[in-house]
Amino acid sequence: MVVTKIAKIKKTGKSENSAKPKDLEKDEKSKQEKKPKTILQTPTGMSDILPQDQPYFDKILKISESFSNFYGFEKISTPILEFAELFEKGTGIDTDIVEKEMYTLRTKGGDLLALRPEFTPPLVRAYIEHGMMSLPQPVKLFSAGPVFRYGRPQAGRYRQFHQFNIETFGSKRPVVDIETIYLCYNILYSLGIKDALVKINSIGCRDCRPCSKKHLINYLKKKQNFLCPDCKTRLKNNPLRVLDCKKESCEQIARGAPQLLDHLCKACHSHFKRVLEFLDELKIPYLLDSCLVRGLDYYTRTVFEIVAENEKSVSQNALIGGGRYDDLIKLFSKKDIPGCGAAGGIERIINLLKEREVKVLQTGKPEVFFAQLGDSAKIRALKLLEEFRKNNFLVAHSLSRDSLSKQLNLANRLKVKYSLILGEEEVKRDSIILRDMKTGKQSLIKISNIVKEIKNKLK
Repeated sequence: MVVTKIAKIKKTGKSENSAKPKDLEKDEKSKQEKKPKTILQTPTGMSDILPQDQPYFDKILKISESFSNFYGFEKISTPILEFAELFEKGTGIDTDIVEKEMYTLRTKGGDLLALRPEFTPPLVRAYIEHGMMSLPQPVKLFSAGPVFRYGRPQAGRYRQFHQFNIETFGSKRPVVDIETIYLCYNILYSLGIKDALVKINSIGCRDCRPCSKKHLINYLKKKQNFLCPDCKTRLKNNPLRVLDCKKESCEQIARGAPQLLDHLCKACHSHFKRVLEFLDELKIPYLLDSCLVRGLDYYTRTVFEIVAENEKSVSQNALIGGGRYDDLIKLFSKKDIPGCGAAGGIERIINLLKEREVKVLQTGKPEVFFAQLGDSAKIRALKLLEEFRKNNFLVAHSLSRDSLSKQLNLANRLKVKYSLILGEEEVKRDSIILRDMKTGKQSLIKISNIVKEIKNKLK
């Protein structure tokens, strides 16, 4: 069995600084002593998305939104700030996200708000607040944007990162679990990750989980002297979290723990069996992972992570994760409405694509460069550029350069097919020079005909 996990532990309404783990505080103090603070750098764990990385972000967002739209997920955007209680109650007060990693602030009016650490509770809030439960069910939502978690920055883990997210509210059918997994798997495949592997488990429901916990607790009590300090606390508060620990000693203990699958009730067993049958029918590669529980309190039944099978670092290659949460909406509403969802880590996917040297071409590569000489030519060029824009032609230019040779050198670097050259004499003649950059041949074209001429050349 392979082991993968996420995070957990507990939260009160503390400020960000007061919620910092002691080891993180020590790390930061030592860094501050070595390196003076400067406002001319990003905060720890946060980074700029530079122009060379934007094509990766754009492609992932475009593909994930396109797939989601095709499968009937409607786009929704929620605020970055929500009431902290939403996550304390929804994500779970005993999770690492809420206790250790949530950025909180107190407003002038006294409200305790939190920077969004994940998408599911805000989308549940929006679903209830806007009366979506009265719509034909299931309701399927897609969202994307930044999320924030205070933790030790490392490869694949940042304090501000980005996710795309899908949620389905209102259906308990196993096919919803499969649609979620299938959609996520195909997004990765479309991005060039051909070795995606689904790690999957069932953690049961409120009816059968007490039995699973009982057997797990009995086993862990015999091993508690070998557990890390965090897991000794988890054993008291939420023993399932021990299976999620990344410490080597705890991982070894978790591998020998009673399997949750052995204690599923009849309904959960039937549900999970159907999910696995669907995976087989769709020929999606998967691995049963008895230690996979995910790190959030709201999960029930199916939980999964999609990893890159050929990556060496098992702890860092979980690209997408999710599962079913049939009891979450009931925490905020009297309605017993099931749900299922997943989130993909955009930075993790980008890091993998770069490591594998998967090229992402910048969209909208210009095939024409517009060079101009003199003020009257530049003014005329601006008017003509607008004509090209209206006709959906991307034309590169550099209005700030006066040297023709420098402009044409730029055209060569951009590898355009044609260059347009407009000087003072051409403006007077109401004409423009069209140069074939491959052959060097030039012709004089009426300005009024140049858009049509370019259109014919680029057919």
